[in-house]
Amino acid sequence: MFASLSGSCKVYGIIGHPVCHSLSPAMQNAALQEGGLDGVYVPFDVPPERLGEAVAGLGALGVRGVNVTIPHKTAIIPYLDGLDESAAAAGAVNTVNNEGGRLIGYNTDGDGLVRALAEECAFIPEQRTVVIIGAGGAARGAIAAICRAGARRIIVANRSRDRAEALTEALGERYPDVALVVADYGGRVTASLHEADLVVNTTSLGMHGEAIAGLDLGALPPEGVVYDMVYAPPVTPLLHEARRLGVRHANGLGMLAAQGELAFRIWTGTMPPAGLMRRILAGICAS
Repeated sequence: MFASLSGSCKVYGIIGHPVCHSLSPAMQNAALQEGGLDGVYVPFDVPPERLGEAVAGLGALGVRGVNVTIPHKTAIIPYLDGLDESAAAAGAVNTVNNEGGRLIGYNTDGDGLVRALAEECAFIPEQRTVVIIGAGGAARGAIAAICRAGARRIIVANRSRDRAEALTEALGERYPDVALVVADYGGRVTASLHEADLVVNTTSLGMHGEAIAGLDLGALPPEGVVYDMVYAPPVTPLLHEARRLGVRHANGLGMLAAQGELAFRIWTGTMPPAGLMRRILAGICAS
């Protein structure tokens, strides 16, 4: 692949610290190659104290676009020339596009979730009730995207009630047509499941075999959907319970692929070949 790069090759990449574990280079380079585009996607390991220099370097070098991962998703904002609504609402950036020399920040994580829900679970948020587990950055991006997709009501459950209340207050001002409420872990969140169409785990719970305390999926209506952003292991305790109950469910691998597809479209103006990124990721995770 690299032997075919020309002098006009467009450069894309991912910045984070560390980035050696990132799956993005594999799926983005496959998409560039399959699409016949003259480009390459590379990892840039940028320590926090050099983030400003790195962002300035992107513009100076004409880098066409980058993904942004931890710990830079919020810290990068002051160094950019502008934000798309997706990033402004999420309070974080995961994609930067070089638009005629102006670096504009986007957030494709939440929209990637909405896309994955449609493709994997045949679920559309419009006029639905959604329970979100967690109130961190991933939750904020998910809630903002689900609001934009037309949800009727979103219930946020988090171990720190203050954090959940701050999140619903901030996003409630931005999306006044959506009812945003807080439920405590335990009985109240389980009671909320009776009226829920979708449950999304935005936390890392389940990554090491942990169950989510106080969440009884038995209260979810039979037509409900469970989505876990965790994708390793592929079946978390939450998804194991959903499978046992016969509830539609999916892990976060589809969301990871979908956010990558949307970033690719922002940079190139085209979508990658359908299903390609998902297949690349599945192959890596299975190996």
